[in-house]
Amino acid sequence: MVVGMSYVTIFMAWPYANGPLHLGHVAGNCLPADIQYRYERARGRKVLMCSGSDEHGTPITITAEEMGIHPQEVVDTYHSINSKALADLGCSWVNPVDPRGIEFGGALYNRTSDPMHKDIVREVFSKLLEANFLERKTMQQYCSVGSEGSLRFLPDRYVEGDCPVCGDEGARGDQCDSCGATYEAHELVNPMSKLNPDAKIEVRDTDHYFLLLNEFQASLEAHASERKGVWKPNVRAMSKNWLDMGLRPRAVTRDIDWGITLPLEGEEWNSKRVYVWFEAVQGYYTCARIWAQRYAAEEGHPDGASAWERWWKVPEGGQPPRHIYFMGKDNIPFHTIIWPAILMGLNASENEHGITHEPSPGNLVLEDNVSANEFLMLQGGQFSKSRRHAVWLPSYLEQYDPDSLRYYLSINMPETHDTDFRWEEFVDRVNNELIGTYGNFVHRVMTLTHRLPTDGSNPLDGYDDFADHSSLIDNVESMMSSAIESMERQRFKEALRTIMGISQLGNSLLQEAAPWKFIDAENSEERSNSLSCLAMSWRLCRCLAVALRPFIPFSSNRLWEMIGEPSDIDGVLWETALDSASPLSWNPAAPNPLFSRLDLDEILARESSLGDDRKDNDDETLPETGGDYIQFDDFLKVQMRTGKVISVEDHPDADKLYVITVEDEPGSSRTLCAGLKEMYEPSDLEGLNVVFVANLEPRKLRGVLSEGMLLAADDGEGNVRVLTLEGDIRSGSVVR
Repeated sequence: MVVGMSYVTIFMAWPYANGPLHLGHVAGNCLPADIQYRYERARGRKVLMCSGSDEHGTPITITAEEMGIHPQEVVDTYHSINSKALADLGCSWVNPVDPRGIEFGGALYNRTSDPMHKDIVREVFSKLLEANFLERKTMQQYCSVGSEGSLRFLPDRYVEGDCPVCGDEGARGDQCDSCGATYEAHELVNPMSKLNPDAKIEVRDTDHYFLLLNEFQASLEAHASERKGVWKPNVRAMSKNWLDMGLRPRAVTRDIDWGITLPLEGEEWNSKRVYVWFEAVQGYYTCARIWAQRYAAEEGHPDGASAWERWWKVPEGGQPPRHIYFMGKDNIPFHTIIWPAILMGLNASENEHGITHEPSPGNLVLEDNVSANEFLMLQGGQFSKSRRHAVWLPSYLEQYDPDSLRYYLSINMPETHDTDFRWEEFVDRVNNELIGTYGNFVHRVMTLTHRLPTDGSNPLDGYDDFADHSSLIDNVESMMSSAIESMERQRFKEALRTIMGISQLGNSLLQEAAPWKFIDAENSEERSNSLSCLAMSWRLCRCLAVALRPFIPFSSNRLWEMIGEPSDIDGVLWETALDSASPLSWNPAAPNPLFSRLDLDEILARESSLGDDRKDNDDETLPETGGDYIQFDDFLKVQMRTGKVISVEDHPDADKLYVITVEDEPGSSRTLCAGLKEMYEPSDLEGLNVVFVANLEPRKLRGVLSEGMLLAADDGEGNVRVLTLEGDIRSGSVVR
C-alpha cells in the first residue's frame, strides 16, 4: 500500500543560462530535485517535475555585454549545454512523460523565453493588477551618465556597493549574498557601476509597478508558523528575518530592454520589462501548464491540457497535491515569501475569501517544503560563475562516471552546513565506500553465483528460503523504513547512509557464510547454509538496485540487467524491493564490476593537463614580433584590471611557478599562477599594484586553479618585468 500524497510536484530553482552549470548548482538544486523525483516515483506516486533555464535578467545581459554578443545567443548556447549536461548526469528531464504512463506525470526542463511562459506571466501580472495587489509608484534608481549627457538606468546587478544592512562590500544592487537582505538599488552604500567603476552615477526618478507585499504579511507569518516543523533551520531563520523586518512593496518592473514586455498601454512602458525575480518563480506554474499543453493533452491524459491542475489545485475531496522546492540558501526568501505571496494574490483574485494561507478547493496550493541547501565550496572557496571558480559539470562528465559524482555529492550534500568539494575526498569516498562496500558486495555475489552449475535458471533458486534469514530481513526492512522516513523529510545524506548499511550487512553475511569454501564441495549442511546466505545476498542486490536508484541510477540499471530482472525497474516500489514472492531472476552473461576504481594521481594529473596541456606555462615558445592584426572589437573582449599582490607562495608541484593571491577588488581576491620564480623573490612582488587579465577562462596549472593572467614584459633576453602602476589606484579598476 502506498502511503502519503498521491500527487507530488518537484521544483528546482531555475539556473541562469549565462554559463555552464558547476558542481555547486548540482549539489544545491539539480541533484536533490532528481533524487526526490525518482524516490516519489518509487513510492508509486504521481509526480511532475518542473524547472528550466532562467533566460532573462541582468546576469544574461552582463554576460552578453562582456562577450560582445546578443543576449539571445548567450541563452541559446548555455541552455543547450546545460540541458545536455543534466541529461548526461542522469537527471530525469529526458523523459517528459513518466514511463508508467501520462497519468503518472513526467518532467519538463523549459525556458523562460518560451512564448507560452511569457503569455502566462503577463496573465499573472494583469490578474494581480486587477485585484489591486500591484501599485504604480515613482522610485529612485541609479543611472550612469555618459560624457555627452546620455543616461542609462542601471538595474540591480549593474550596481555594486556596500550592503545597507550588514555593511559587507561587493553587495549586489538588490541583494546581499552575505546576510541575505534585499533592498532597492538606491539604498546601496558607495554604489558603482559594475561595467564601468569610473562612470559617474546619479539617482533619477522612474515609474514602476510594485507588488504590495505588506498586505500579505499576516498570512505569510501564519504560513511560516505552520511550516516550523518542516522547514530546515536556515529556511526558518531567513524567512523570520524577512518577516521581522516588516515586508515592503517591491518593484515588479525594471528599466531594461531584455525580458518580458508588460501588458500595459503607454509609451513610458516600452522601455521596461517584468522584473526577473517576479517572473522566474512563476516558471514553476507556467512549466506545469506548458507540460500539460504539450504532453498531457497529446498523450491522452483524461484532463487534456487541464491536467496540470491535478498537481496544482486543491481538490474538492481528498488530499491536496504536495509541492517540494529545491534551491540554494540564497534563494530562500523568494520561495517562502515572494512566491507564496504571488500565489495568495492569484487565489484572492478568484474568490471572495481575501488573502489567506489556507487555499480553498479550486485554489492553487502553497509549498509543502522549501528544501534549501547551504553552499558546496570548492577547496574552501565558494563556487562562482562570475569569478570562474568552479568545477564545470560538462567538463566533469567528459572525464568521469556520473554515478561517482552523484554518490559523492549525495553523501557530502550541504543540507545543513557548507561542505567542501575536494578531489582527494572524492576519490576516497568513491573507492572506499561506493566501490569498497557496495560495488564489492555486488561483485562477490555475482561472481560466486556464476561459478555454480546451472540449467538456465538461477542456481541459487533451490536454496532461497526467507525463513532462514528472518532476523536479517527484519533488519533490512527496518533500514528501508528508516530511509523512507529520511526521504520524506528530504534528508538525503541520512537516507543514503542507511541504504549503504544494507550492503554492509550483505558483506558481513557473506564473510560469515564463506560460500567460496563450499561452492565446489559435495552437498552438505554447511554448503546448503552458505548457498542460502548467497541466495539472500542476491535478494539484497535486488533491494539495493531499487533503493539506490534515486541516487545512482546508471549503476542500478546495470545491476538490474546483471541479475536478469524481467520487470521494469521504474515500476518497482521500495516496499517490494526484497520481493520474496517471485523466484530469483537470472542473466547467464558473465558479470562485470559496477564501477572502476579511481586513481588520485591520474585525476590530479588530468586536471592539471586540462588547465594547461604543456604542464607549465613558462615552457611556452614566445611568438615572434608582428603577426596578423586583430579587430578592435576583439581587443575589447579582453578585460584588464588592476590588483594588489597580497601573497606569493611556491607552487606545490611546479618548480618555476608562484601561486599569487591578488586583491581583484576591495574585499575580494583571486589566485593567479605565474612563472616568475627565476626573476623575483616573493618579497619583491608582495604589495605591488599590478595588471591582470580578468576574464581569461580559469585553468588548472599542475593542480592549482589560475583565475586570470598576470601581465609582464619580456625582452627575449631573459629580462622579465611585471607590469606595475604609478601611484595608488583602487583594485579592480579597468585598464583601458
